[in-house]
Amino acid sequence: ASNGLSQSRVDEVLDIVGIKSVASKRIKGFSLGMSQRLGIAAALLGDPKVLMFDEPVNGLDPEGIAWIRTFMRSLAAEGRTVLVSSHLMSEMALTADHLVVIGRGKLLADVSTEDFISQSKGSKVRVRSPQQTQLHELLNAHEGVTVSSHDDHLSLTGATCEQVGDLAASNSIVIHGLFEDRASLEAAFMEMTADDVEYRAVES
Repeated sequence: ASNGLSQSRVDEVLDIVGIKSVASKRIKGFSLGMSQRLGIAAALLGDPKVLMFDEPVNGLDPEGIAWIRTFMRSLAAEGRTVLVSSHLMSEMALTADHLVVIGRGKLLADVSTEDFISQSKGSKVRVRSPQQTQLHELLNAHEGVTVSSHDDHLSLTGATCEQVGDLAASNSIVIHGLFEDRASLEAAFMEMTADDVEYRAVES
C-alpha cells in the first residue's frame, strides 16, 4: 500500500511463487520453504530489475532447491540482474553464469563460472593417442602448457581440448580420446581462496 501497488499485484506474485492457495493463512505456520517463497514474492512486488538473494536455498528440501534455482534463472532470462550470495558451491555451479569471489574484503575474482573452473589447476585435458611420444613433444614445445605422461594417456594443463585437437590434426597425429577433466567449482574456489581463509581450522 505504501508503494501504491494494487492488491492484484499481491495475488500475482503469490501465484508466481506458488503459494497463492495459502494467501489467507498466517505465516507463523509456514515451513522454511514457504517462508522463502513468501520473501521472494515480497521482493517481486515492485517488479524490480535487480534482485539480491542471500543464501536463498539454506534449509530447503531438494524440491525447493530445484525450484528456486530454476526460478532465479528464469528471472535472469527475463533480462533482470539476479545477484546471489552463497557458500554452497555445488548449487552455484548449477545456477550462476558469472562469479564474484571475495576473501577478507578483497576482490579475488570477477569472471564467468566457466572460466573460473577452467583456470583451476584441478582442471586438466586428457588425451589418448597411439603417437603419444610425438604428441607429448609437440605439446611441451608450447609455452604455458604442462604435460605429464601416463601409461595410456597424456594429462595436461594450459591448453583446451580444441587446441590439442587442432595441434594433433595439423601434425597428422591420430587421437583416440580427448576430454576435459574439469575441477569442481568447490575445488576451484578452495584453490583460489587458500590464502584468504579468515578462520582456519587446525588439521588433525
